[in-house]
Parts: sequence; C-alpha cells; structure tokens
Amino acid sequence: MQQSAALRRISPSPTLAITARVFELKRAGVDVIGLGAGEPDFDTPEHVREAGIQAIRDGRTRYTNVDGTPELKAAICAKFARDNHLTYAADQVTVNVGGKHTLFNAIVATVEPGDEVVIPAPYWVSYPDVVQFAGGTPVFAIAGPDSDYKLSPEALDAAITERTKWVILNSPSNPTGAAYSVDELKALGEVLMRHPHVWVFADDMYEHITYDGFRFATIAEVCPELYERTLTVNGCSKAYAMTGWRIGFAGGAAWLIKAMAKLQSQSTSNPCSIAQAAAVAALTGPQDFLAERARAFQGRRDLVVSMLNQTTGITCPRPEGAFYVYPSFAALIGKATPAGRVIETDEDFVGYLLDDAKVAAVQGAAFGLSPAMRISYATSDDLLREACERIQTACAALR
Repeated sequence: MQQSAALRRISPSPTLAITARVFELKRAGVDVIGLGAGEPDFDTPEHVREAGIQAIRDGRTRYTNVDGTPELKAAICAKFARDNHLTYAADQVTVNVGGKHTLFNAIVATVEPGDEVVIPAPYWVSYPDVVQFAGGTPVFAIAGPDSDYKLSPEALDAAITERTKWVILNSPSNPTGAAYSVDELKALGEVLMRHPHVWVFADDMYEHITYDGFRFATIAEVCPELYERTLTVNGCSKAYAMTGWRIGFAGGAAWLIKAMAKLQSQSTSNPCSIAQAAAVAALTGPQDFLAERARAFQGRRDLVVSMLNQTTGITCPRPEGAFYVYPSFAALIGKATPAGRVIETDEDFVGYLLDDAKVAAVQGAAFGLSPAMRISYATSDDLLREACERIQTACAALR
C-alpha cells in the first residue's frame, strides 16, 4: 500500500504546520508569540453563538440538504444582494465546510489533466496544491511589490493560454492584504472578456476587513459581463470570527453549483447543521460590529507596519485589508546570526526568528514569492508590540 498519485502531488499546509509548531512550543512552556495563524482573535458574536446553542436545544442535529439548508441559502442570497449587488437563486448557491472546501469542490469538479489555472503570486498556500491534486497545472503570474502585490492586466493576459480554465482573484489578499479597486477589477475584467473560455474564482473571504475608507468590490459586481462565468466565494470564518464553525459559501452558475454538490455528496455530505444555523444568524443579524472590528484591525496594521519599517533590513508595505503584512527582508539575506548561521532563505530567517526571538511567522516561499514572510496581526496590541520588538532585536543582531 502506498499513497495515491494525487496525494503525492500535494504538500501539507505550511501555515497549519507553523500553527501546530506554536501549539507544541506553548505546551512545552516556551514563551512564543505566534503570528502565523490566519484567524481573528475576536470571539464569535454572542447572538451567533446563541443561535448555535438554540439549534442544539431544538434538536437541529440531523442531516441537512447536501450543500446547505434552505434557510442558509436564503440568507446567503440576501447577503450577496445586500453587500455585493449580485442576484443569485437558491440553486446558484452552495454551502461548504469552509472556504477551502469551496475551492476544492470547484477545482476538482471542473479541472482535468492538461487544464491550467492562473494564480497570482504571492498566493494563499492552498490554491496550487488543490489544482495539482485535481491534475491541473498552476500557472503563476507574479504580482510583486512593484505592482503593489496586485495582478496587472498585462500579467494576466500573458498568463492565459487556450488551456486556461480558471483565474483566481483574492481580494483583500491572503498573504499580502492587497485589495483591488473598482477600476483595477474593471481592467482585469476587460482582459477576461477577451478570453471567454476562462472562468473566475473570486475569493472574497476578507471582504469586510478593509481600511482607510477602501471600497470593497467583487469582479462580477463591477463586470456584469463576467457574472455567468464567475464563482463568487465567501464565508463566515474571517468577518464573523467563525473559523472553527467551518462555513464557506459561493454563488455561481447553477450547473457548476450542481456539480460541486455532486462531489460533496460523496465526500463530506452536508456542513454541520449547528454551524449552518449559526451562520444564518451571522448573515441576517446585526452587522454593525464588522466596522468596529475592522477599525481595531486597522490600528494593529498601523502598529505593525510602523514598527517593522523601523526594523533593520525589513521593508513592510501598507495593506488595504485582511489582517496580514508581507514584509521583505531582502537586505538580510547573506547575513549571519549570533550563532554563525548564514541567512540564505526565507526558511532560514523565520527559523531564526522562532529559535532566537520566539516569534513565529510563515516563510514567503510558502506563498510563492521570496524573500519575505507573512505576519498575521490578528492578536492583541500588546503581543504585537512585544513581537515586533523581538523581531527588531533579532534583526539588529545579524552581522
């Protein structure tokens, strides 16, 4: 018995590996500050938790429709109309076990060997692995610091071939926090309209976490011509601090939604019935706390960007959204640690921070663009300040 060829094409998630390492160190009593996890430190809102508890009391603990209850699908349709000015019917909506499951279902249900998927780099770690699991080929289009970590129309056009099936757009971005403006999305849309065989996977998971008055938009909203070939993806994890509840969802063409449900029927079946009831409360209940939490994240962003830009050898762009920064440490490559170890790679640098500064970040190589690291600032101001001070000390010690 051995692993399948499909499994051999993928690697374990680097971000989850860092999180597991932090848990392990903390259990051993090590004073480590984890800046690797991609989840809010806020609690799930009280009314959402109560809805889950009430669902248990009401005995809503049985199987539901494979890809979501009618109540949750109705709430998702209303959310898309309210927030994104997009109209979807119930048969155009899918509910999945988190956004990663939505990605998996969409790609595995549509991608065949020889198909290509355009992925802007840096990228969320799961995008290329899911494409490779399905037998497809990831095509990386560089969206580096020179373009503010955003895919340019020229780079998109150059990456598309006759074999391209999808392009993935993530805004605001994990790992950089970069977000596309309306005009930037329209420019990408003009390219895509010249390639009618290409579909768009619009990952909007960080929609409600934007800063400085940035106006969020999604591509099917600003380019209605792309509505029929766009899967608009979102979820409850980030905005509603429901990472562990595992609810992702999407709106798209009815045939694609049906295909994804077919796959889900033979894998997970329905998402947790309790989590679905809680998600209804999240999407239909009070929304005012979203702006309040975004303001808190903005303050943390400002703190981290300021302190990292005061750090020897580090340059940190100022993101428009999400809760990550993606600083470069190109100036530190080739330097030596106090113990004499030479910093040659991303892994060397984040390993040095973990070993000597007891700060956990994720290497840029995991996201497809080096030399850099991803830092999550979804934790308290005090911990962020302490972490940045430790990073400053560690970088100043390099020679």
